[in-house]
Amino acid sequence: MNRSIDPAVTEILAHHKGGAQLQTAWDRYEAQLPQCGFGELGVCCRHCMQGPCRIDPFGEGAQRGICGADADTIVARGLARAVAGGTASHSGHARHLAHVLKKIAAGKAADYAITDEAKLKAVAARVGIATAGRASRDIARDLTDKALAEFSDKDEGLAWAATTVTKGRLEVFSRLGIVPTSIDSSVAEVMHRTTYGVDADPVNILLGALKCALADYAACHLAADLADILFGTPQPVVSRANLGVLKSGAVNIALHGHNPLLSDIIAQVASEPEMIEAAKQAGAAEGLNVVGICCTGNEVLMRHGIPLATSSVSQETAIMTGALDALVVDYQCIMPAVATAAECFHTKIITTMPIAKMPGAEHVEFCDERAADCARKILRKGIANFQQRNADKVCIPKHTSAAIAGFSAEAIIATLAKVNSEDPLKPLIDNIVAGNIRGICLFAGCNSVKVPQDRNYVEMVKLLLANNVLILATGCASSAYARHGFMTSEATKQYAGTGLAAVLTAVGEAAGLGGPLPPVLHMGSCVDNARPVDVAVAVADKLGVDLSQLPVVASAPEAVTEKAVAIGTWAVAAGLPVHLGIAPPVLGSKLVATVLTDKIKGLLGGYFLVEPDPAKAAAALLAVIDQRRVGLGL
Repeated sequence: MNRSIDPAVTEILAHHKGGAQLQTAWDRYEAQLPQCGFGELGVCCRHCMQGPCRIDPFGEGAQRGICGADADTIVARGLARAVAGGTASHSGHARHLAHVLKKIAAGKAADYAITDEAKLKAVAARVGIATAGRASRDIARDLTDKALAEFSDKDEGLAWAATTVTKGRLEVFSRLGIVPTSIDSSVAEVMHRTTYGVDADPVNILLGALKCALADYAACHLAADLADILFGTPQPVVSRANLGVLKSGAVNIALHGHNPLLSDIIAQVASEPEMIEAAKQAGAAEGLNVVGICCTGNEVLMRHGIPLATSSVSQETAIMTGALDALVVDYQCIMPAVATAAECFHTKIITTMPIAKMPGAEHVEFCDERAADCARKILRKGIANFQQRNADKVCIPKHTSAAIAGFSAEAIIATLAKVNSEDPLKPLIDNIVAGNIRGICLFAGCNSVKVPQDRNYVEMVKLLLANNVLILATGCASSAYARHGFMTSEATKQYAGTGLAAVLTAVGEAAGLGGPLPPVLHMGSCVDNARPVDVAVAVADKLGVDLSQLPVVASAPEAVTEKAVAIGTWAVAAGLPVHLGIAPPVLGSKLVATVLTDKIKGLLGGYFLVEPDPAKAAAALLAVIDQRRVGLGL
């Protein structure tokens, strides 16, 4: 089985010293084969205790569950519940940030501050809060009240959705009756309507899923906005990525998960002289080395330049280097298997959130009001554990790549302003019109064991770049491109088509980089998928068109989580064609599959395109981009 195209991961899998008993995600996947065909098609229902019920996809066995639900209803219910699960995850993240900002406004979280006042005022003004002549804490107090109201029932739509999309999109959402009025009620409604004996109309269920997905979009945007206010809006920063960022002579602490409330404080505290000195006193001549994994890694990469070690599917390999002294986690995408892997080495697994504990880990409760003290306590545990490291088990791959990260929407527009200060979007639009930029593709999502890690990302991006498609990336997609060297000026010279390379070179030189921008722009973690939408909405508004008309597409070639399902669904609602490299569990219903890949196009403009072959997928996305260019008269 070809497990990964990342040379660092391949080396660790082949040469780790954890013993034959150590299993990775790939080993556990092979042990699961063959996987349940009913589950893969989405025709297994476990929503009541009379089941599980299974629909025979060949038409020879049962065609209805015990309650009478057919394959169409069962598949639609399963998909809607996945969207609700993803929305609950992103909204939990956003709610946590909102509560901390509220504490700051009340003077109860001394270790946090309003770092970006300009972003605070911009977001407040966007959602209708007065800012002129007002103190930041007063604005923040009103903003958090507005943010927390997004989770509660109210009459009007969600401000973080209504104020960040085009007028045309709002009209479409209203016409379809899918405007969410509360994040929490949208999740609850999906869970209610998909429970035993409620909604059995598959199309109506899918409309409910779309409504919930728009609540997920609001939660994502809310989380990104508040993180910027608290920790700063990302600006381009140069760092490195891959397992080679670990140091044999340093105390290595990895931050893993999604919420920057803990990781950002650890990043700050780790630079304190007493922490560095404590590491040296423990025998680590190179001091303290903090690295990132998964989306928490993206958060601290783009704000602090902290190197990115690896992505979610390969999180165990950081432990398997034998050099990781502590793995500090918050929540989401954290495999329970990290605690099992740590048993074969000395790594201390430290959980921090009350909703995300695991057997075999040490729990250090994270407290917003004592954030810095919690961070110091965690770091000291990692430092103390350095002395338990077994030098004979250390095997750090030398593979790393440079990476320019941190392209928020604000950073992109500021960079374009170096070319045209009066009309920053004009250079981008002019080059799209001229064909130098054929289109734009957002790569998002995860890594799946069902695909050799990073293969689809790398093969697709090479083809798209050669055809002058500008690439934006978030989440583990951005990790893949960082680790494989696509976030450098050199990558533009090597992979970009003539037109795209000329544009990136001109903008990069105008911005003072002395060379081109990278061909893949790192836009943050998976919750930051709202950032590319901001850029697309700005372009659409400038042109006076809707998002569904732009030559902009999205791809999740190795998607895994319910969060990815939610994001993909609201991207379709936004009017984007969304490619999936792995089919979600919907193929057991011809009706649902047809609606998602065809019928929905007439309603929203966006739709799903499923293609596992990366070359064919790239060709399909290019065809879509060209169709949209023709539609705009380009």
